[in-house]
Amino acid sequence: MEATSEFLARVPRRTDGKRDWPAELKARIVAETLIEGETVKAVAKRYELIPSTVSDWRRMARQGKLVLPNLEGMDFVPVEIETAVPIPVAQPLPATSSNPIDVIKDDVIVRLDAATPAIRIAEIVKAIAT
Repeated sequence: MEATSEFLARVPRRTDGKRDWPAELKARIVAETLIEGETVKAVAKRYELIPSTVSDWRRMARQGKLVLPNLEGMDFVPVEIETAVPIPVAQPLPATSSNPIDVIKDDVIVRLDAATPAIRIAEIVKAIAT
């Protein structure tokens, strides 16, 4: 809960001491109430609000006065992991040669393996030359 308190401390306050919630943050809080299993009361408590405030913001969203973030494709689906699938083993890297290539530009040194393709070396030289 300490992280939430630190977050809330950054929400600007009006001259009367009340928080001045930006519209984007209101919309995000309302969107949290739309997640399956969430309640207005739980979300309000998380943000140290009274539930009626969040309900007011939900009404504003229904009336088009508060634009919610795009919720298309935001459904959660259960994930099943098959344990019978073998986990691939990482292949060892090929042995490097003992003669590295150093590309030097001012105080920048890029050390490359001698087996590095010439086209890749040219790309690196071009990148550090600019």
